[in-house]
Amino acid sequence: MIEKPWLDCYPEGVPEFIDTNAYQNIVELFEESVAKYRNNVAFVSMGAEITFGDLDNYSNAFAAWLHASGKFQKGDRMAVMMPNLLQYPIAVFGILRAGLTVVNTNPLYTARELQHQLEDSGAKGIVVVENFAHTLEEVLQNTNVDVVITTRIGDMLGFPKSLLVNSVIKYIKKMVPAFSLPDSLSFSSVLKEGSSMATPPSVALGHDDVAFLQYTGGTTGVAKGAMLSHGNMVANVQQSYEWLKPSNLEHGAEVIITALPLYHIFALTANCIVYAMLGSKNILILNPRDMNGFVKELKKYPFTAFTGVNTLFNGLLNTPGFADVDFSKLKLTLGGGMAVQESVADEWKKVTGCPLIEAYGLTETSPAACMNPITSTDYNGAIGLPISSTEACVMDPDGNKLPVGERGELCIRGPQVMKGYWQREEATAETIDSDSWLHTGDIAIMDDNGYFKIVDRLKDMILVSGFNVYPNEIENVIQGHPDVLEVGAIGVPDEHSGEAVKIYVVAKSKALTEDALKAYCRENLTGYKCPRFIAFTDELPKSNVGKILRRNLRELDAAN
Repeated sequence: MIEKPWLDCYPEGVPEFIDTNAYQNIVELFEESVAKYRNNVAFVSMGAEITFGDLDNYSNAFAAWLHASGKFQKGDRMAVMMPNLLQYPIAVFGILRAGLTVVNTNPLYTARELQHQLEDSGAKGIVVVENFAHTLEEVLQNTNVDVVITTRIGDMLGFPKSLLVNSVIKYIKKMVPAFSLPDSLSFSSVLKEGSSMATPPSVALGHDDVAFLQYTGGTTGVAKGAMLSHGNMVANVQQSYEWLKPSNLEHGAEVIITALPLYHIFALTANCIVYAMLGSKNILILNPRDMNGFVKELKKYPFTAFTGVNTLFNGLLNTPGFADVDFSKLKLTLGGGMAVQESVADEWKKVTGCPLIEAYGLTETSPAACMNPITSTDYNGAIGLPISSTEACVMDPDGNKLPVGERGELCIRGPQVMKGYWQREEATAETIDSDSWLHTGDIAIMDDNGYFKIVDRLKDMILVSGFNVYPNEIENVIQGHPDVLEVGAIGVPDEHSGEAVKIYVVAKSKALTEDALKAYCRENLTGYKCPRFIAFTDELPKSNVGKILRRNLRELDAAN
């Protein structure tokens, strides 16, 4: 056991522990919700709605078809490759009800990335949106995939809207590259066949059975499949629920904006599963990069909750019309996936009236590990406190726990920590030690009250003349300049200091000059932290959820 100073800072009513045995699997939790909230709207996409009753029927039909196909055994993997569409929750809950493991797949993967994931996971089936089927065609023969189910963007929108949307996307916008998958089946026909079949037998699923093979973003090398068990996911859903309760959650009445892709672990757990458990309405945003269209969607719904990453919030704040959205019902904004910057958090609260609460998690922790209290009113620069049933500490390279205020690697222990990496025992052993501590690769400090603050990734640290420089700090300061839209900081080789700081900047105004930015940095950063080099660019490389990829910036810099 370790000391837990954070418990004294827990909001009233948040328990130290959750009951990890309340549910045996995600299916049990899901079926309880669809029965309880049968008439409530569950998901909304492009103006079309499905209720929890619809979701129950559709996912049951999908599970029935999978079972009747005779091509899958309990634990077999099935990939889902699609953006935020109504088909996503239907497919995912159907796959889980059939006793299979979901392999979430980024639709924007290149053929190389897709082949790696399908080969590595050994997936036997895939549900893919036609827009990306040409990528699958390139690699299919090199995989174990035997069942291919294709769907179109508009398939669940109802006639005639489905026909109109699908026609516009294919023939007018030409967003469906030609493909040939002769043995594939359509999602609609699978649901139709499955609906006439007998209810599939219930599959016995326990805490140790793998619910999701969730591939890491690959920002630290080859993408690895984190084995998230039913026990991991059930625990994290309960932990998140307990933590969110002080925001006056109303079962059956919440409306959450889901702009992050559901195939990403943050939106999967927080939006898709936690809010389904609450009987909430999920507003699916198909293309959040279209900020003007996004703002139009926000104006249609009196939403109560919003999750996202710093770049998404920043983008919205800089989109005309966003300030005119009705925020009167908004009571929870949760930021994760990357550091929330103070300037963004302050502006968000000013515009929406709702604090932007920072949370911290990893694919490997299902994902939530630390959160700031939902009752927080102001930005504090911390990732928060370890959530219920979670321990956290800071360790040195030798595995010794460090005292309050000292920098070291953040380590997490709790029921939400993955079983390990799929078929990678060595990588698992490097990440989870013999005492069950997950080594996150993030440098952190803990204060006297048990709040943790991330300083940076171990590998992103810049060493300038023997001084440690942390890119998060540089980016946070420069983001505060009124003419800076986005910034990424990296270390570049320097013959005098070993490394020097270089920043890539997306400016809001062409009036912003290198000299002005350097002067601003000198005012706000000590000398060795000031960027030696500044490059202006039209955009920064980002992951599928908007996280700035410093690795790509380093590669870009090396190439130039």
